[in-house]
Amino acid sequence: MVESPASFTRKVLAVAGMEVRKLRHDPTELATRAIQPALWLVIFGQAMARAHALDTGDVPYLDYLLPGILAQSVLFIAIFNGISVIWERDLGIVHKFLVSPAPRTALVLGKALGSGVRALVQAFVVVLLGEALGVELRITPLALAATVVVVLMGAAVFSTFSLIVACIVKTRERFMGVGQVLTMPLFFASNAIYPTSAMPGWVQAIAHVNPLTYQIDALRELLLPAHASVAHIGLPIDVAVLCAALAILVAISARLYPRIAV
Repeated sequence: MVESPASFTRKVLAVAGMEVRKLRHDPTELATRAIQPALWLVIFGQAMARAHALDTGDVPYLDYLLPGILAQSVLFIAIFNGISVIWERDLGIVHKFLVSPAPRTALVLGKALGSGVRALVQAFVVVLLGEALGVELRITPLALAATVVVVLMGAAVFSTFSLIVACIVKTRERFMGVGQVLTMPLFFASNAIYPTSAMPGWVQAIAHVNPLTYQIDALRELLLPAHASVAHIGLPIDVAVLCAALAILVAISARLYPRIAV
């Protein structure tokens, strides 16, 4: 029997809702996670802006940096989402999911969407901080709506990638170690804090296949004013790459998800 799109969507939203409700039990998580982007913008961003060490064209460095730090916040929230799956396995929740009628794809997408909602709260904090620091942003309903979509897509990509890692390593200790190893290369081999043109050739090659690069490029095109945009790839390509990455990762994680219970 083929499941209707409405039924599939309800199951995705049910799983996402469960993920979002976890915030009510530990709302301080978002507050503590806001400290890191604040330090990047207030200390690193202003220091680099004064140093004039990087050529960002007619865009002030702090303006250039903000979309990168926004994407970094999304990455750091999403990439450790997989550890919750390991906790759920230890509590027996994963087994209940696996015997439910929900398709594996709906379970994966629900967790990805829940991670995206958590990331949106963080993104809101970063945008407010940028406004307080005098960053010139395009604050229009259309730009903000598109930014929400890009944040959700980016969080879904890295959350799903995190789920794949959790299904492979299966223990919290190994997951934390692998997560720490993965986040820094993903962040630094992207255009978050410097243009790809400033990288060595081999790092540029990594940046060009790094989904974070495309998320940051999309955020720059959406949030920075049109006359000062430093986005180079183009929004259609950015979104296409994120969609392709998400589709591939969801397909892989849906096949691997039952392994977490073994």
